[in-house]
Amino acid sequence: MTHEIATDELALPKNVRLACRDGRQTGTTRGLAMGYVQCNLVILREAYAYEFLLFCQRNQRACPVLEVMDRGNPEPTRLAPGADLRTDLPRYALYRQGRRQADVRDITDLWRDDFVAFLIGSGITFDQALEDAGVPTTTDRWVLRTALPTEPAGRFRGPMAVTMRWLSPEHAITATQVTARFPFNHGAPLHIGDPAVIRADLKNPYFGPPVDKVPPSVVPVFWACGVTPQEAAIAAGIDVMITHSPGHGFVTDRLARDLATP
Repeated sequence: MTHEIATDELALPKNVRLACRDGRQTGTTRGLAMGYVQCNLVILREAYAYEFLLFCQRNQRACPVLEVMDRGNPEPTRLAPGADLRTDLPRYALYRQGRRQADVRDITDLWRDDFVAFLIGSGITFDQALEDAGVPTTTDRWVLRTALPTEPAGRFRGPMAVTMRWLSPEHAITATQVTARFPFNHGAPLHIGDPAVIRADLKNPYFGPPVDKVPPSVVPVFWACGVTPQEAAIAAGIDVMITHSPGHGFVTDRLARDLATP
C-alpha cells in the first residue's frame, strides 16, 4: 500500500514506477517525484490513432502530446527508457464502446499488438514550481467536467475537462504567472472565478469530493486537463480505449524545468 512506502523512496521516478509495477503504489501520483514531468495516458488501436492525434493537435491546451509510441510498443523510450506503460501507472481507466468499465491496476492482459500509446502533459508537473513560489498544492484540487467545447477531429469530440484549484487571490496571480511557463503541461489557467461560467460540474467530479458551495475566502482557478480525452472516448464510442485513472499519472524521468520556458 502507498503508506508503507518511504516518502524519500517515492521522490525518484523509477522508484514510483516500480512501486506501481509490483502493486505497492496504488494511490494518486500527486505529490510523488516532485519536480519531474508527469503525464496522462491514452492507449487505443492504430486504426484510431491518426484521428486522435489530430484531436490533440486541435486541442493542444488540454492535450499537449509529449510522446507517441510505435505500434505495439509499451516503452516510452524518450521520456522514461525501460518503463512499461502496461504496468507502471497505479491505476488505469478502461473504456469499451464509450462506457467506462471498472478501473484496473495492470493492463498486460489487455494489451494488443495494434495499440498505440500517447503520453500527454499533466498539470501535476508544475506542482514543485508552484510550491517553490509559495503556492500550496497539497489540498483543494479537483478534476471536473465542463461545458467548454473542444474542436472535433473525426469521431473524437466532446467537452473539456479541467483541473480546479482553490487559491487565495494572491496565490491565484502567482499561479497564473508560474504555470504560464509550462505550455507542454496545460500552461496558464483558462478561467478564474465563478465555476458556473464554464458550467463546471462540482457535484460529480472525476477526481476529488463533491462540492456543494465554493467558500467565499477562495478563488477557483481552472486549468485545461489531460482527462479531456476520456470525455472524447465516451463521445467516440470506440471498441476500446485505455487511459490513466484521473489523478493516477505516469511519472517520467524528465525534469519539469527542462520543459519550462524562461
